[in-house]
Amino acid sequence: MATQLEAETRSDNDAFREEVRQFIADNFPAELKGKANALAGVDGPTDENAAQKAWREAMGAKGWGTPTWPKEYGGGGLDKKQARIIDEELARAGAYNPIGGMGVMMFGPTLLEYGNEAQKREHIPPICRGEIRWCQGYSEPNAGSDLANLQTFAEDKGDHYLVNGQKTWTSGGQWADKCFAIVRTDKSDKHHGISFMLIDMDSPGVEVRPIQMISGMSPFCETFFTDVKVPKENLVGEEGQGWTIGKRLLQHERTNISGGGRLAGMMGASLGDIAKKYCATDADGELEDKVLRDKIADFEIRWNSFLLTARRAMEESKAAGGVSEISSVLKKVGTKLSQERSELLIDIRGLQGLGWEGDGFSTGELETVRAWLFGKATTIYGGSTEIQNNIIAKRVLGMLDHQ
Repeated sequence: MATQLEAETRSDNDAFREEVRQFIADNFPAELKGKANALAGVDGPTDENAAQKAWREAMGAKGWGTPTWPKEYGGGGLDKKQARIIDEELARAGAYNPIGGMGVMMFGPTLLEYGNEAQKREHIPPICRGEIRWCQGYSEPNAGSDLANLQTFAEDKGDHYLVNGQKTWTSGGQWADKCFAIVRTDKSDKHHGISFMLIDMDSPGVEVRPIQMISGMSPFCETFFTDVKVPKENLVGEEGQGWTIGKRLLQHERTNISGGGRLAGMMGASLGDIAKKYCATDADGELEDKVLRDKIADFEIRWNSFLLTARRAMEESKAAGGVSEISSVLKKVGTKLSQERSELLIDIRGLQGLGWEGDGFSTGELETVRAWLFGKATTIYGGSTEIQNNIIAKRVLGMLDHQ
């Protein structure tokens, strides 16, 4: 019986793989091959050309951009194996998942867990179709590492809240349609006085000021709220539940920042293949620089070991009911490895890896330099490495404060 069941499962998976291949062949525009997902990052606007729009709409209509999300909300309703087949076939075709951003990586999974039915039906389908962009309203000038010290206040006005305050490091705030934010609804209790709200970014009283970084990009913003009206139905969960909901969302964020989640597919070509384009090779086509070759091999082994560990940890967490504190381990290790990869890319490319502008550098080379600089922030945002160490010590290892 087990053998027959396994054979039927393999047959079903083979049939699904053929369906995916045919769908990609029919719908993925050839000119997009090898391109990245614009919605996966926060380093620029998301203006689409006709080909990008067509590909996004095709994937959104199938629900395959969010393959394991419930079908009734616009997701694919698929199992993990089928979702993996989609990833594998996209990679084989040089295609990408056009559905991404914070709505997919952080907010959507959180709303599926804590939102009411009306909120899910309003907000999840546009995320699955890639029609909306979300930003995060968490950090404040005096509430970064101590996030619970936030002071943005939502005053109850009967049928709505009136929000006043300031957020900072709002990723992609200047391009976002909506913001998921944690705000204070009770000043008498530090943690239980926090609530989770959804704010339209085009509401009167919302002002966004981009912050330019050392990389030359302005992916982060200061966001000001002055007498911003937020309907009561935009409260997620109950008043005072924001700290619990907000922490769960951070677990999703940390898993994805680590590279162990959806961002794992954004690492690009192997370092060995890139090195062979810039460095001398021997008669066998191997790198002549044995020290560099050892560095690359060592990194690739550790990175792929991390990806396998991350996949196992995430599947174990989901089987137990969702993401967990293990996300802090993934974030701590994954972001460090990502930074190490950026450093190695600079070493491999030599002077071509240090360009800032000019005709002497390719677009990919210039993007690598900016990514290297931008990557310095990954061990800070989403909770710094020091914060992750504290969470690991207390929540994973069970250590007490004095230990």
